[in-house]
Amino acid sequence: MLLSAGKTLLGLLAVAALSGPALADKIKNPVAIFAGLDKITGRIIAFEVNIDETVQFGSLQLTPRVCYSRPAYENPQTDTFVEVDEVGLNNEYKRLFTGWMFSTSPGLNAIEHPVYDIWLTECKGGTEIIKQEPEKEEIQPVQPPQVARPQRPPQAPARAQQTGGQQRQQPSQRFFPTNAPPAAAPPAGGAAGHPLQITPPTPR
Repeated sequence: MLLSAGKTLLGLLAVAALSGPALADKIKNPVAIFAGLDKITGRIIAFEVNIDETVQFGSLQLTPRVCYSRPAYENPQTDTFVEVDEVGLNNEYKRLFTGWMFSTSPGLNAIEHPVYDIWLTECKGGTEIIKQEPEKEEIQPVQPPQVARPQRPPQAPARAQQTGGQQRQQPSQRFFPTNAPPAAAPPAGGAAGHPLQITPPTPR
């Protein structure tokens, strides 16, 4: 259990170390150097492979695609992207591994095979330094907060005017014209059809 915990801790430290200088300057090399172990005989063989070249170790075929190292002023780190296939008895190819290998952590991305084991030891032949610029975070302009405008309260219906303590009714919508002819005056003397009778004065 302690050994398993130690391997787990080693793997975590390796990931942390590799994630730190990921944007550091690097050197692209034309040659990758590997070490191969035959678990049956216990023999270890070192061999060099050119980039995009395929070599065979036992029943395994290995093809590196890139191999990076670091300049002297950076933290030492060597990694390669490699493809590993197994060749069967009937020349059938089976992909065993595709990914990155790190010389500082050979057990991080190991090839799982019952007979053979391969790991990266070194990259060589490169002189040109590839500069890596740190990623710049985009600064988004700060938008001013949106101030909600106050909504006007709905207008209350017009209240009836108070006059003399009594409520005045609102006028109706009917229209009465002001230019109507005046009404005829009743005839003098009384009711219609009955003329006014005048009684002469009595002599003294």
